[in-house]
This record gives sequence, C-alpha cells and structure tokens, in this order.
Amino acid sequence: MSAVEINFDGLPGPTHNYAGLSAGNLASQTHVGEASHPRAAALQGLAKMRTLMELGLVQGFLPPPLRPAAQALRAFGFAGSDDEVLAAAAETDLAVFRAACSASSMWRANAATVLAAPDTGDGRVHLAAANLAGMLHRSFEAEETFALLKRVFPNEDRFAVHGPLPSGRHFGDEGGANHMRLAASHGAPGLNVFVHGEASRGGAFPERQSLRASQAVARLAGLDPARTFYALQNAEAVQAGAFHNDVAAAANANVLLAHPQAFADPARLYRELRGKLPNLKVVETFALSLADAVSSYLFNSQLVSLPGGGMALILPSDARETASAWAAVEAVLAGDNPIERAVVVDVRESMRNGGGPACLRLRVPVDGAAQAGVDPRFILDAARWEALAKVVEAHWPETIAPDDLVKPDLWAQAREAHAALEAAIG
Repeated sequence: MSAVEINFDGLPGPTHNYAGLSAGNLASQTHVGEASHPRAAALQGLAKMRTLMELGLVQGFLPPPLRPAAQALRAFGFAGSDDEVLAAAAETDLAVFRAACSASSMWRANAATVLAAPDTGDGRVHLAAANLAGMLHRSFEAEETFALLKRVFPNEDRFAVHGPLPSGRHFGDEGGANHMRLAASHGAPGLNVFVHGEASRGGAFPERQSLRASQAVARLAGLDPARTFYALQNAEAVQAGAFHNDVAAAANANVLLAHPQAFADPARLYRELRGKLPNLKVVETFALSLADAVSSYLFNSQLVSLPGGGMALILPSDARETASAWAAVEAVLAGDNPIERAVVVDVRESMRNGGGPACLRLRVPVDGAAQAGVDPRFILDAARWEALAKVVEAHWPETIAPDDLVKPDLWAQAREAHAALEAAIG
C-alpha cells in the first residue's frame, strides 16, 4: 500500500511563556522566569513547517487552544466572567493560574498516539488523545485535543479518534513521544514499540508514560500482540532529563536511531525487533554522553523519509552548536544507513522551554484515501502558510515577561489572536 506520513505541527500560541511547569524537563527548569517571545516562537515553528514543505513532504498544522484557559479554572471553584475567573485565580493560586496560561499544546507529539491503518484491527488510522495526567498544565489540553482531532480527522471510515484514557496517573499517557513505528515503508504492516517508565523506581524526576496506558492504547486500536512491543526506559536517561523517549531515540521506517542508554535492555529489544523486521537498521551514538544528548536534543530531531529516497534528520540548531552532538551526526551520515541528510532548523524559543523539532509535530501515516479524509484547512500550502504568518505577525505578542501573565491586556490580546487564527482557518 502506498502511503505518506503527514507531520502536523503545533503552532506556538500567543501566551508562550517560561513558567518552568514541567518537572524533569531540564530546559524548562533552566529558563524559568525569563522573558519569552511568542511571535518569534510561532514564526520559527512556521519556518520549520515551510522547510519540510520545501523538502517535498506533506505538512499539516494544529492550532493552539485558547489560553489563558478560564473555563478550566471554573472546575476549581472560580466563578464570574472570564476576566474575573482569571483575576481570582492569579490572586488565590498563582501556580494553577500559570498552568492555565501555558502554551504547551505546541508540542503536538504529545497530542495523541497514532496507529497506522495497516496495523490496526479495523484497517483505519487510530488516534488516541493523550490524557497528559502527569502535569496539571498539560492535563488541561486533553479534552480540547480530542475535540480538535475529531475536527481535523472527521472521516470515520478512515479514522477512529479515541478520547483520553481515564484514571489519571494509573493510566498516565503522554502520546506519540513514547511510541515508535518500524516498518519497511509507511504503507507496509509495521511493528509498534511503546516505551514506558516505571514509577516504582523512584528518582528526582517523574516517569510519565505508564505501561498500562500503552497497553490500553494498543487494545483500543486492535493491534496484533505479536507485532507490539513494550520497552522500559533506561532509568539513568529519565533522570538525566530524557522525560520522553523521543529525547533519547527516534525511529522512521526501518531505522532506529538511539542513544545506547535509551532503553533498559536494548540488546533484547533489538533482537526481538529484528525477529519481525530482519532489515532493521539500529544506529547508535556511542560517543555521545547522555548529558549532551539531552542538552542538544539530537534525538528529538525529526527522522523523515524523503520523496526521492533516503532519509533526513531535521535537527535543532542546538545540535549543530554542540560539538559532540554534531560529531555524532556526521558519523551517522557517514555510516551504512539510509540517513543521508541533516537539515538544521531554528526553534530556539521552543527549545528554551524544553521541546525540539520532534516535540512540535504529530506524525500521521495515511494512504491516499485517508489523506483525502483529512480536513484540508489543516494541510498547508503556500497560501495557507502565508495566511498563518500574517495572523502571527499581526496578533502574537512580541515579548511576555513573567509579570505580564496577570495583566488583563494580555488576556484580551490572546483572545483576539485566537479569534483571528480561527477566522484564517475558516
């Protein structure tokens, strides 16, 4: 079956700020309290999307939900108009208020787990919205993302969109950032690898993806157990800042690019995968330390199949500027594997808050019929890209200092930006 992979990038929202809400995310913690630049963040994200379009790839986008999330705060007993709710929360519980201002939905790798049609029980593409139960600010997104996915993928003959899993931390689910698909091609039957943590190991940083959640998502999609794998994260990687698997490993088609400490038992995992996919190419970077892997976000690159053959790594500029990471990239490009090109993108605003190129996108493999079932308003062409860029340039704040979050003028500007974006989408 002929198929392509569409990258749906999250557009950084107008309240993009550095509140340091993500425990275990070293970049988020390092830059807490600094001034952010929402307009630059969104334009950097759009520039990355255009880069992939210029490579000949199909590129989609997912708009941010309205923030600050006054409606979410009402569940905690705050009442009145939106501004009254926000003002009361800011005065009474500043931590909860800041969670309601987060623009973390930009990292759409966490929006859902996507299971390709050749692998599912009913032959449809399945999207299971993540509950993001481990972090308050991200948990606000779950139902909004579910509604958005149903909007973007409305054709129920081709897509099955599942709501977020219940039961909070017992079924903590962080979406596609902890899922890898390996196959001969996007349209061929594949192997689904779910990477999870283990809360009982303890440690300073939380292990966010639960095994139960991964198993539940596999059941919802009707995956074949013989072609479904569960891999435990390496505890040292988690505590070094690899809070999601995509900070330590990346996969595409028959290639798995990984840090040697990405998994608790890599030898066993690779042996089992090769038993089902004999032409699997495992590319490991033995000379790169965990610390440099995390700080450079080398493994948070997008590994994509190019239309003319071969693969490219879409790398953050931090990887180019870290000597050990760039040496690892050069070794990968010179090695015996399909990765033949490195493309560097500037997503510094996202990186400073803890998300690289792979964090910003949700990958959705589709055949021609499924692609036709996607709402075309969320697939970019030159005109749609220009329209989005104009909205960002006209409505996104240039700078947000930490104290700006509590100002009603910012809330009003964010609402105007959200309305302008919806109008541009149509």
